[in-house]
Amino acid sequence: MTSKRSKLQEDTHFRVLRLLQENPEMSQRELAEAVGISVGGTHYVLKALIDKGLVKLGNFTAAKDKRRYSYVLTPSGIARKAALTRAFLARKMEEYEVLREEIEALRTELDHRGPAILPVKSGASD
Repeated sequence: MTSKRSKLQEDTHFRVLRLLQENPEMSQRELAEAVGISVGGTHYVLKALIDKGLVKLGNFTAAKDKRRYSYVLTPSGIARKAALTRAFLARKMEEYEVLREEIEALRTELDHRGPAILPVKSGASD
């Protein structure tokens, strides 16, 4: 069974790969904000993806500041993103089913109990 930590890491890699495929010139700060992680965490994830050969680093030639980079998915990165997409979707569908069942159980519980009588809180004294 996959640990919670590795699921979070897979989700983060999926989100970063997805964003970079759509917009390779995103800065690390923009990626961090979009994914909901720190800039340092984004740097760590990008380095890992580059080291695995899933992303390659290139200069963003349209930028005035030549220190800006573009992050381009490699063919391996595109294949890995597809695999992560399938896993992500399967996990979210499982979560959806669990939530749907819980909501249905709560609705059934409410239907069987009838309207709840809640205590009335009094405001300032009259």
